Amino acid sequence: MALLRKINRILLMLLVLMVCLLLHNKLFRASPRPKLSGFDPGGAPRVVKETVSEADNVIPIIICASEERLGATMATINSIHSNTDASVFFYIVTLRDAVKLTRQYIQKTKLRRIKYKILEFNPMVLKGKVKPDSSRPDLLHPLNFVRFYLPLLDINHKRVIYLDDDVIVQGDIKDLFDIKLKPGHAAAFATDCDLPPTHEMVRSIGMQTTYMGFLDYRKQEIRELGINPSDCSFNPGVFVADINEWKKQKITKQLEKWMEENFKQNIYSSAVAGGVATPPMLIVFHDKYTTIDPLWHVRHLGWSPDTRYSDNFLQEAHLLHWNGRFKPWRYPGVHLDLWEKWFIPDPTRRFHLVRPESDD
Repeated sequence: MALLRKINRILLMLLVLMVCLLLHNKLFRASPRPKLSGFDPGGAPRVVKETVSEADNVIPIIICASEERLGATMATINSIHSNTDASVFFYIVTLRDAVKLTRQYIQKTKLRRIKYKILEFNPMVLKGKVKPDSSRPDLLHPLNFVRFYLPLLDINHKRVIYLDDDVIVQGDIKDLFDIKLKPGHAAAFATDCDLPPTHEMVRSIGMQTTYMGFLDYRKQEIRELGINPSDCSFNPGVFVADINEWKKQKITKQLEKWMEENFKQNIYSSAVAGGVATPPMLIVFHDKYTTIDPLWHVRHLGWSPDTRYSDNFLQEAHLLHWNGRFKPWRYPGVHLDLWEKWFIPDPTRRFHLVRPESDD
């Protein structure tokens, strides 16, 4: 009997020990965060402990930062931060190799005062959707497609602003953020047929501003859309997005569908305008977007090194966009002074300006 009682005590002790271990694991084990469609938020360094949300009354800006164009991203951020009194929060999306450099660029310059979070984008989400068939490889950079996946980013906002990195903001970003989107619209863009001052430039450089310039109307899939080829296009490098409406309409799934279709049949990547990030947006948002004030997206500054806007017009512009081949941090280009005034030298000296007197 004594031996039996001893065995029972040992078994009881083991049972208590097992229960304690189970409770410990349940209470203190870190819960893994799910990876959402190619994003790995857990791999991104955090600069704030609390989650930033709508209640914090901030203006969330989403901008990408590629390793080779970090100085461009920082110039954009600097221009926004310097021209508003509003509380702006920057979500800086980059690839794994550039996370450390991005953080250093911010922390070792005057940008250390900004509020931000670095998010890491996993390019594997694009597998089977993008192939190298463009004359401009830079247009195939994985970060060009971040705008397709806004609801999957590690953010908590009903509305966000997305900006390309070749943009300078001269106005108060709050004015753009406060635009009223029409019911049922998931985004607001600037149409390519808006400002008369841009028409002369567009004609002089032969740039396409209609759907014909982006979609291959020889393909049956495009003709079946019923989109008039002479309809005005829009530029998706600057837009305001309603995240709830985006989710409701499954915009990301629609965009992925057209990416996959193009991967199989080249329904737009060989068209006049080139590139594969703009056409899916044009298709999905056709006649389903709110137009923004054209002065909030004065573009085409990067399409020709010889064509310039008037100084008066540029002073009125709230946002300048050097879309095209000729970027303001390289040479040749136009209106370089308007961009360079916001440029912050790279503390790691990896990114630098290319100017006529430069040896680079």
